[in-house]
Formats: sequence, structure tokens, C-alpha cells
Amino acid sequence: MLRWQPSAHTRPHQPEVNSAEYSSLPSTRQRWIRHFPAHVSFRAARWCAQTIRNNVCKAAWRRISIVAYVALFCPIAAEAAIRTNFVIIMVDDMGYGDAGCYGSTEFPTPNIDRLASEGMKLTDFHSSGCVCSPTRAGLLTGRYQQRAGIPGVVYAAFNRNRHHGLQLHETTFAEVLSAAGYATAVFGKWHVGYEEKYNPIYQGFDRYVGYVSGNVDFHSHIDGAGVFDWWHQNKHTKEDGYTTHLITKHACDFIAQHHDTSFCVYIAHEAPHDPYQGPQDQPVRREGESKLIYNHREPQHAKRAYAEMMTEMDKGIGEVLNVLQKTGVDDETFVMFFSDNGATGPGSCGDLYGMKGTLWEGGHRVPALARYPGRIRGGAVSEQLAFTIDVLPTLLDFAEVSSNAWPKSDGTSLVPVLTKNEVLGRRQLFWQYGEAASMRDENWKLVINGGRKLKPAAFAIPNIDWNRPDDNRHEVALFDMATDRSEQKNLAETFPDRVAAMKNAISHWQQDVAINATAQPEKSR
Repeated sequence: MLRWQPSAHTRPHQPEVNSAEYSSLPSTRQRWIRHFPAHVSFRAARWCAQTIRNNVCKAAWRRISIVAYVALFCPIAAEAAIRTNFVIIMVDDMGYGDAGCYGSTEFPTPNIDRLASEGMKLTDFHSSGCVCSPTRAGLLTGRYQQRAGIPGVVYAAFNRNRHHGLQLHETTFAEVLSAAGYATAVFGKWHVGYEEKYNPIYQGFDRYVGYVSGNVDFHSHIDGAGVFDWWHQNKHTKEDGYTTHLITKHACDFIAQHHDTSFCVYIAHEAPHDPYQGPQDQPVRREGESKLIYNHREPQHAKRAYAEMMTEMDKGIGEVLNVLQKTGVDDETFVMFFSDNGATGPGSCGDLYGMKGTLWEGGHRVPALARYPGRIRGGAVSEQLAFTIDVLPTLLDFAEVSSNAWPKSDGTSLVPVLTKNEVLGRRQLFWQYGEAASMRDENWKLVINGGRKLKPAAFAIPNIDWNRPDDNRHEVALFDMATDRSEQKNLAETFPDRVAAMKNAISHWQQDVAINATAQPEKSR
């Protein structure tokens, strides 16, 4: 991939931030960044088009096109400028009620809570999917995952859809930022393609260490099909260590190595997804076997291990924040934290109905925190409706990359919300998983074919009635999220016109995302 290289520079003196002026002060640290006058950018774009177009594969041509777009629409002035760094932390299966700043008292989460006290807590933030792969596809592309052909889980089993993945013609936030001169990396869970051709290094990331499946043994790094699954770049690589610790180590090392350049680090933690294993537990999987060595879901074991998993992940977040401070880029770095879907097993969705794998609030309303010293006021809280597809346009807005440099996003930038606590205009968000579909129209939520009656996840807060005998929510249900985020009172019969209008909107959305949706291969090649 073509990459502009940074010029040598010396970091200037860095004055202190006046904490009383959070909302108006820009970052007080400046770095000398890549110097490309507009005429050089144009020549680079023209050279790409004239000399390489007929000699590269489609995937390479797409990346070159992104470089050309960024060069043309986002020329970088030959003067000192501030570049925002990015640390995107997505954890796995963490519920809305699993952090102290969201009301949990089960285990301490001081570093997650620190993100809230030093940044903004979003209380109406959602994953675009209620399971792993779809949310990740939506996050990476900034578009509904249905457009990318990943509406559901990409499974590890060889007799299912293990051969599916994020096709290389899709554009990721890493590709756009890389073309704009950022060093990019992902550490941890990928889960949008098992085969080597779908590896992150072919999708805009300069550096990758992690696993490509839905989950691995935290110690032996074996996936659910008995396959060894730990990668450095596009090669299987043996590396001893607890998964959470390894992800943290590599992320911190990358930040330390690239603090003098603009960087984007995507930290995709495995915790607290199963298998439920603390750092001192034994491996639960062996290579070549699908049978488990022991039952990691046994309630007492799972509860204890879950707490340890959350603790180690929280410590890792603290290490990342510390390395940002030690390398002097803390107030140049936007950090965003969220979960890929709701909780299951020993996790907690708080007072929300449902859990992972459902389109009830517990399946996709997730904790989300944003921190950017000097730009985001500490201790702020926003009730703005938002979701993970908004992350891509938010990153590119902070990076000042023109919207002409990437395909049209289904999301919107949250920069005004985060930095000024503004309220966006009317929003309509959509979800689909299998036969179930749902929609938010501001505070109204419609759920169609919500599915089976649910029992609370083990150890979840039992403060809602999960199985009322008069429960009428599981075919068509309408809720007012302003007063009933626990989805207890179905208003569908009270507001039939609103139900009809929202059903119609869902139908139009389903038709829209199906147009030119990416087809997955019939079989592995």
C-alpha cells in the first residue's frame, strides 16, 4: 500500500492544559506532520492513475484510489498542524450493566470509570448488530453490515460459513486513515473472515496481532473448531500468554513506537466473551479437538472467571491510558470505548430486557465512553441516540478527512455531540437479525418478531418480569424509550398508525440495504 512518510521533526514545548476551558481550547500539543502541498498531492494522484491502473489487482487499485481521493480532497498544508490520534476499544459481550459507571457493583472497573469521569458517557448508544461479526463489519465500513454481506455470525465450523468474510472491495476506516498518513493497527478479535485473504493487513491495517475467529481459548489460543488461531500479520504464530494481556501489550508497544506520527489503534478485546477463563485458569481446548477439557460455563466457575476477565481487561485499558500520557500524546488522542453487543452468561444488561442475540435493548444497547482531553468535557453525559456505525464518520471528522474520500456512510459524525454536547436532528436507526427486525425513530422503538420469551442471563440483575403470562411483546411491540427502556409496556395497540409507519420504514430500509449488497462466495476457493 502506498503510504506518505513523515518528515523528521522535533516535538515542541508542550504547555499545560487549562482544565477550566475544556469546551473551547484546542489541544495544546502540536506535532509536525507530513508536508504535502496541494500540487504534490495532485501529482501523486495522477501518477497513481496513469502508471498503475492497468497493472494491479482490483483490491490494490481500490486502495490506490482511496489514496488519490484523500490526496485530492485533503491536501495537507506545509505548516505545523495538530493531528488527532485514535484508540478505538471494542470489548466483547460486555453488558450495559457491567461497569461501575453504569451502575455495576459486582466488580470494580476503575479505568473504564476513568473514561467516564474524564470524558463523556453515552446512555443511548447501540451496537449495529446483536452478535459479533455484524457489528464489526458495520464498525469497519461505517455502513449497515447487510450491505457488506455479513448480516450474521461468521462461524468457525467448517460445515457452516467459515469461508465468508469482509470482501476486499469494502472500504474500512483503516484504509482511509492509512491513505491520509496514519499508522494503523488492530490487536485482538477480527471475526470478519477466517481465511488468510481476509486478513486485516489487506484491509488497511499496517499491523495485526490477534485471532480471526469468534473466540479462542484465552491460554492455548484454539478456536471453537479446534484450530490454532493466533496471528502476527498474515501468519500463524505461537505466542505464550493470556489473550487479554497480549492484546494490551501489543497495543501499548504500537503506541510507544508510533507516538511521533499520527496513529489509529483498534483494540478488539476478547473479554468478557467465553470461554470463561481467568489468567490462572487452565486451557479449556486442545488443538484438533472440539470437545472441551472442562465445563467453563459451570455457574460458580463462570461468575468468578467473568469478574477476573473484566478486571484484567480494565487493567489493560489503564495501561493504554498510561502509555498515552508517558509518550506525551494524551491530549492529542481520541479514545472511544464500547461493546459489540449485549451480555450473555454471567454478564449483566442492567435493567434492560433481552440479551445478546436478541433485538431487545439488552441485545444492542451497550456501554459507550469517549475521552479526548481538552476537547471532550470530563464527566459529561449524553442521551443522544447513536450507534457503532457512527464511529467511522466521527474518526474521519476528527482527522479532517473529506467525506469525498470514502463511500457514503450510514452513520453520522458524533463530533458535535462529543465536543459541544449538541443534539443531532431526527434519527432513524435499524436492526435485523434473522427474522427479527427493529427500528428506532427518536424515542419510539418497534420490534417485529422479537422471538421467544426470555429468561435472564445467569447472574443478571433480576429486576424485571421476564415471563409475564400476559406477555404480548414477541410479535409486534412498540415502546417509548423515554419512559420505558426496559420494554415492559407494549403500546402497539394504542398507536396503530405509528406501528404501520414504522413497519413501512423497516421494509424500505430492508430493500435499500439489499441493493448491490456484497455477495459472499458459495464455497472456499
